[in-house]
Amino acid sequence: MDSNEQHLMSYRTLGLVLAALLVLTGVTVGVSYIDLGWLNVPVTLAIASAKVSLVLLFFMHLKYEGRAITISFISTIIFLAIMISFTFWDVAFR
Repeated sequence: MDSNEQHLMSYRTLGLVLAALLVLTGVTVGVSYIDLGWLNVPVTLAIASAKVSLVLLFFMHLKYEGRAITISFISTIIFLAIMISFTFWDVAFR
């Protein structure tokens, strides 16, 4: 990508992303009142991951970055998922 090239998003796109984030926040609050048993944490993490992805892709313009930054982001997410799963595994077998 050329360093002088700009990527501008329309207000409509940004508004739709904002609306999606607000809806997902409402879903998060709604899910907090429902007892899903052992699924509480995975559902909450899935909703939070969707919100983080929207913020990173659209508001932080990761959608328009080069391959190296995208691979770096994905590897960071994989590493975080491994560390969180190790934490759950440690707590489960104490």
